[in-house]
Amino acid sequence: MPDAAATSPLPIDPQVLRYLEHVRVEKRLADRTLTLYTLDLERLAQFAAGVNLPLLKLTSAHIRRFVAQMHSAGRSGRGIALILSGWRGFFTWAGRQGLITHNPVQDVRAPKAPKPLPKALGVDDAVRLAQFDNTGADPWLEARDAAMVELLYGCGLRVGELAGLDAIPNADTQRLGRGWVDLQAGEAHVFGKGSKRRSVPVGRAATAALQAWLALRATPFGGEGSARLDAALFVGQRGARLTAQSIWLRLRQRSQQAGLTTPVHPHMLRHSFASHLLQSSGDLRAVQELLGHANITTTQVYTRLDFQHLAKVYDAAHPRAKKK
Repeated sequence: MPDAAATSPLPIDPQVLRYLEHVRVEKRLADRTLTLYTLDLERLAQFAAGVNLPLLKLTSAHIRRFVAQMHSAGRSGRGIALILSGWRGFFTWAGRQGLITHNPVQDVRAPKAPKPLPKALGVDDAVRLAQFDNTGADPWLEARDAAMVELLYGCGLRVGELAGLDAIPNADTQRLGRGWVDLQAGEAHVFGKGSKRRSVPVGRAATAALQAWLALRATPFGGEGSARLDAALFVGQRGARLTAQSIWLRLRQRSQQAGLTTPVHPHMLRHSFASHLLQSSGDLRAVQELLGHANITTTQVYTRLDFQHLAKVYDAAHPRAKKK
């Protein structure tokens, strides 16, 4: 049977015209959105004609068949989801008008689109960014931004975890869901997704960068006891905790200054951390643990590895772990 969507256009169903007028007047849709609704409903009418049924007699089985046809023809899951949304709106309206008793699109979902992996930097580019020294910059800003890069790439932290670090843990640190870095032990204790805490090893390069930053952190504010200075590890020039957005902007700017062709964002460094460790070690479970993921697969109970093994994998595999 030829593809119904490939046949010549049919006259627009009167009920479709009523619906389009309704959404134009009542919802005040933009012209482009109204055009897309019209095209999608015309496509549905052509599908219906292909099975010799009026538009309002279609069932969920028909809708699923049409979805399968669109998917096999190469339309993306996201594109199909948008089409289904428009169809669902039409049948919802038809139900309110008493034209149908059941919305055939209500329980139909688009095929799941594969989630693309975040881009990772190559090892050379990641190390180039971590080693970058902007000699002409303000020493205070330079020390801070260098330390942020080392923690993002060297520890695989999420941007929210980085922003949530305190310089020195206090009574509010755990109560407010914050983390901290224990330089003596070489560990970062972070508060991740799902209110789960985890500890990750901090390599020598990150430790050195943090020590350099901590030596300068309080100087513009009159020392650690200044009321202007937040408890945060990473603060802005007014002493307040840096936001995730500010970290994004600083990292993007720094990657451009370092000469990288791709603007870098925090999750790109997190993915680079995981990719480079996995390439070097092949230890998927250790990488999963370091990233703070609960399970290796949906069918296997996660086996927690002890911290010494994680540190050993990290020291042996990560490009910045033993950087002198």
